[in-house]
Amino acid sequence: MAKGRDKHQERHHGLSLYGKDLVRRCAAHCELCNSSGRPLEIFEVPPVPVDPDFSHCLMICAECKGQIDKPKRLNADHWRCLNQTMWSEVEAAKVTAIVLLKQLEQTESWAQELLEIAYLSPSEEEWVNAWKLI
Repeated sequence: MAKGRDKHQERHHGLSLYGKDLVRRCAAHCELCNSSGRPLEIFEVPPVPVDPDFSHCLMICAECKGQIDKPKRLNADHWRCLNQTMWSEVEAAKVTAIVLLKQLEQTESWAQELLEIAYLSPSEEEWVNAWKLI
């Protein structure tokens, strides 16, 4: 049991080394919904690499994290912000936006419309296909 906890603490420490750079990059805004004035946490975009990787990390608010953790309960209105996030220069944010839109397109016509105009590089498409939200 202690071995698992030690691994978790080691990973958390590795991620915390990115904290300042992530906060600087996001300018204290959630990198998915762009909200500010809320506590942010580091989120590793799946599939999570063996070693912590800055390019797989985002700073997101608890609202976004909670919905990603329980994708069957996505609040479609909260995710209307993805029309901006899907064009992010931060690859992890863009990939996350597309994955969420793919989930939302099952019930939301606006998500389908956004996916029709989305552009992904081959590596981004590969990343999207490697992440199963549910």
